[in-house]
Amino acid sequence: MSEQKTTGRLYGVGLGPGDPSLMTLRAVECIAAADVVAYHSARHGRSIARSIAERHLRPDHIEERLVYPVTVETTDHPGGYRGAMEEFYEEAAARLAAHLDAGRSVAVLAEGDPLFYSSYMHMHKRLADRYPTEVVPGVTSVSAAAAALGTPLVEGEEVLTILPGTLPEEELTARLASTDSAVVMKLGRTFPTVRGALERSGRLADARYVERATMAGQRTERLAEVDPESVPYFSVAVLPSRVDAVPAAEKRGEVVVVGLGPAGPLWLTPEARGELAAAQDLVGYSTYIDRVPVRPGQRRHPSDNKVESERAEFALDLARQGRRVAVVSSGDPGVFAMATAVLEVASQDPYREVPVRVLPGMTAAHAAASRAGAPLGHDYAVISLSDRLKPWEVIAERLRAAAAADLVLALYNPGSRSRVWQVGKARELLLEHRTPDTPVVLGRDVGGPEESVRIVRLGDLDPAEVDMRTILLVGSSQTRAVRRGAGNGEEVVWTPRRYPEA
Repeated sequence: MSEQKTTGRLYGVGLGPGDPSLMTLRAVECIAAADVVAYHSARHGRSIARSIAERHLRPDHIEERLVYPVTVETTDHPGGYRGAMEEFYEEAAARLAAHLDAGRSVAVLAEGDPLFYSSYMHMHKRLADRYPTEVVPGVTSVSAAAAALGTPLVEGEEVLTILPGTLPEEELTARLASTDSAVVMKLGRTFPTVRGALERSGRLADARYVERATMAGQRTERLAEVDPESVPYFSVAVLPSRVDAVPAAEKRGEVVVVGLGPAGPLWLTPEARGELAAAQDLVGYSTYIDRVPVRPGQRRHPSDNKVESERAEFALDLARQGRRVAVVSSGDPGVFAMATAVLEVASQDPYREVPVRVLPGMTAAHAAASRAGAPLGHDYAVISLSDRLKPWEVIAERLRAAAAADLVLALYNPGSRSRVWQVGKARELLLEHRTPDTPVVLGRDVGGPEESVRIVRLGDLDPAEVDMRTILLVGSSQTRAVRRGAGNGEEVVWTPRRYPEA
């Protein structure tokens, strides 16, 4: 009977952010139990990980220095930087596997936590399925930076986003704008890009800088004041908790009109999410304000849906007092919504000097169209059937003109408890130019809990099935409704981009 071979044990040992006293007891125990201690280093041979654990190394430890072939410089490797690194990790894993196969236990040292932006994970992915393995977590630089600043990182229901500074500036900007708190890792040569993203996202004034947290030479200051030439790799940018935060500088009051999209957080843009979080005051129709999460310290001013001018004036008055105000609007604020009302009042004295910005949102028409297929694939017109702000004669004239031009129609505000006849009248007008078989998409509460998207024929359109939460997409002469899939299949609607005569 053959004797089963006993292999060594692999330890991924988290050492914490730099201060040796922040190593865990288990990390010290694993180093003591290991025959081999491995650590990564640049070609100069110095290893921060080794320096952290140095007091726990013994003369009889076998040390394996895993020297990176490249760091930030160029390489002539045929596979480029990625190819050079992959080859290095394979060779390093093979060196450690030789020790493990010989029955020697191996402790791979890792700054911070072994599975958090650490080189250890490349060894783990190549070895953990072949050998007994234990990963010892460590204090990350994120926690160390927050402790160094002495300020809360996240509180309550705030969201923390951790980002590598190597992301493109556009991506960093979007993510920084949409989150509550953030830590950006891997600064050094990426610092100018990170600083630019913080500025573009409107977060620079609140950003803090932490260098070598818990190590000798630890430095903290406002990020806007940091010299880019002085920034090492071992530094992070921090956006602390917004709860109870004292503004870094007095900001001029402004009004931002924010489009919430048709329903729910999945339809909200990163820019809109960020402005809602940064606002000191929320103003809007109560139903829409209820869709925005409650934040400590943020004031909410709900109102009825029929006081748009008064709501706009109220928001502008708050901004004149130096408040940062978000006026919330469903869908896109420029499509039958609050942007026009705010700008109309803002164009009058005494509000001409108040800054006003408009942030777009997903429209109800586009949301409903996406659920049905591509009915808006060619030219289309958007018309509101509400005669509360314009006479029906104007609506009817526009319906006839758009129908005669063979445009697909997106019909907003089709009906309500007090408006029950407009849909029927619109159907009659459209049938003067469209066949009864013209596809019509009825999208109700798209994106919400009561979402319903149906496709009917224009001749069969029942006004009783339409309410204020419904949008109608009426096809042109070229719009097609096709069933796809097995059996009866799913019906999809699309409008070709090319006309037969083209």
